[in-house]
Amino acid sequence: MSTKPMKPLKRPAAKVDLGQAETMKCDKCDNYLFLTSYVLKRISPLVSPTGEEGIIPIQVYSCGNCGHVPSKFLEGSGIGEETDS
Repeated sequence: MSTKPMKPLKRPAAKVDLGQAETMKCDKCDNYLFLTSYVLKRISPLVSPTGEEGIIPIQVYSCGNCGHVPSKFLEGSGIGEETDS
């Protein structure tokens, strides 16, 4: 018998009924398939912590049909209206 403290038991993953979940659709064409895309943000050397220009990739999801990035996918990303097509 070991005197080491036991590790806490892992909880089983919660079961979620995806039939009850909302299927997200494109705002423009009602397509429900999305592709992983990236928006590139350029950081000026004047505000960069290293003093050098930087390029930051931000992952977003764009419509697989029309390419539109729904605004609800951009919330909190620091990306404004400039990327809406």
